[in-house]
Amino acid sequence: MPPQIYGNIRKQSQQTIFGLPLIDIAIGPDPEKNEIRGHARGIIAIGDIATGWLAIGGIASGGIAVGGVALGIISLGGLSIGLAALGGLAIGGIAFGGGAIGFAAIGGGAIGYYALGGGAFGKYVITATEHSQEAVDFVKQWLPFLQLK
Repeated sequence: MPPQIYGNIRKQSQQTIFGLPLIDIAIGPDPEKNEIRGHARGIIAIGDIATGWLAIGGIASGGIAVGGVALGIISLGGLSIGLAALGGLAIGGIAFGGGAIGFAAIGGGAIGYYALGGGAFGKYVITATEHSQEAVDFVKQWLPFLQLK
């Protein structure tokens, strides 16, 4: 008797852009493709694993990636790696997170050239006890929404 498969979804739009479906959704196992997890590939990809210009999934990679593990130009996730990264652990050019590593790192623990946070380590830092003027100038110029005083 074959095993029962629960909760698998496969949907794909007919429209394509650059050879990719506009929307691809792949959640759950697919015995026909011998996939344990669904891998969505499209302009908008939603799946257990998602690859696309906008990728949403447990593991997501693409232009804008949102997921447990996210890799993208702009990424949001538990572990986030990207040019601009936001997550529990964020690694990127500009990284915002509980733990942040990047050129400009902002978080509870931050490591970067410019580092802002509770525990900040870098060339120029802003912490509760130290305010490097170079870091303050950088934040005022490039991250004005943080509104440092």
